[in-house]
Amino acid sequence: MGLYNASGARITKAGFPATAVADPEKKVTADVYATRAHDVGTRPSDTRDGIPEGSIKTLLFKAGTVVRQSQIDKLFPPATIAGVSPSTGPAAGGTVVTITGTNLDGVADVKFGSTAGTNLKVLSAGRLQVTTPAGAAGAVSVVVGDDAGAVTKNSGFTYA
Repeated sequence: MGLYNASGARITKAGFPATAVADPEKKVTADVYATRAHDVGTRPSDTRDGIPEGSIKTLLFKAGTVVRQSQIDKLFPPATIAGVSPSTGPAAGGTVVTITGTNLDGVADVKFGSTAGTNLKVLSAGRLQVTTPAGAAGAVSVVVGDDAGAVTKNSGFTYA
């Protein structure tokens, strides 16, 4: 008995037709739950405790489950920036800006150009607020950072 390819040639262990997979397996070490909004016609927006009011919690992965890294990556989609309001403010900083988009609930920092904003408040998955730092007059990029990386809105804010 042995292993053979379609043309009948014997396959050795060293010559086994396979390549390394860049999608390693991970073993889940604690139960992981997912939440979704309870569908009552309106989307809950109260996230003071990190869980939307009225949400339904379900077990996603039980401790000991083996999953591929790509499955984990899909659970953390990148943020998007749809809008920045107001989009202008004084060079001295201090403007409270609302950023709208998607997947903003995982945002950990917001930069205006290369300078971090302050008082970041995630209001929902689609909205957050942050206070602008001081900056030089002109347009700067707004960059939100989360587990999936950084997302940039070029010329998203203009210092007057």
